[in-house]
Amino acid sequence: MSKLCHRAVKCSVYAAVAAMLLASAFRVSAADAHTEVVGKSLDGRPIECQVYGEGEDVLWIIATIHGNEAAGTPLVAEFVKWLKLHPEELKGRRVVVTPVANPDGFADNVRHNRTGVDLNRNFPAGNFDSKVKVYGETPLSEPESRSLMRVLSQYFPDRVVTIHQPLDCMDWDGDASKPMAEAMAAKCRLPVKQVGSRPGSLGSFVGLTLGKPIVTMELPEKAGMDGDVLWKEYGESLIAALRYDHQEQADSSKGSPQ
Repeated sequence: MSKLCHRAVKCSVYAAVAAMLLASAFRVSAADAHTEVVGKSLDGRPIECQVYGEGEDVLWIIATIHGNEAAGTPLVAEFVKWLKLHPEELKGRRVVVTPVANPDGFADNVRHNRTGVDLNRNFPAGNFDSKVKVYGETPLSEPESRSLMRVLSQYFPDRVVTIHQPLDCMDWDGDASKPMAEAMAAKCRLPVKQVGSRPGSLGSFVGLTLGKPIVTMELPEKAGMDGDVLWKEYGESLIAALRYDHQEQADSSKGSPQ
């Protein structure tokens, strides 16, 4: 079999597995969630977010904005199952979950979207770099990043967790984000490490431009796609993000000596 044919077969198999994972893992909670299609990918695939709870304290969790960094998708599926079993955790809270932010890249097992744009460099952060072609001609040039901006504008989350691979650490952007990264890292083996605010990234936009807590949960390269295994390793970190009191931290910072 030629390398081209082998790659085509591999992508086809991966797409089938991806579709099956989405159909099974997330349908289990559809009856209890308010599910919205917030946009479509370049290839017409829906970009969904699920909303749990009605409280004023809002957590947004995003997975697979890079299509070949997909371990976050089964991990958040397990988080959704946990939420169903612990509805008391939603008192005063709202959780918004975007299980697959880049559905075309997820289906193809590639980083970028169908026009070759890195969606996590396509936000209107102050450090957006229009000279780099793969970042997009302008911020929000891609339908996928515009869909995520729609979620951000509609729910205006108090804190954000975005799940990536393969840097094996708990990364953070902006001064408001470090305490949450530390709280999450305390619940798993990932060390706190600031990778650096990337040009036009969601982390740069939320953490630096908006000044809100955002943590990039960088899973290891070979984290796998087994939801049970991922949940045992990293589930407590997502629970810590849910329970994290951003306002308490902000008040504490104001009261601390300079």
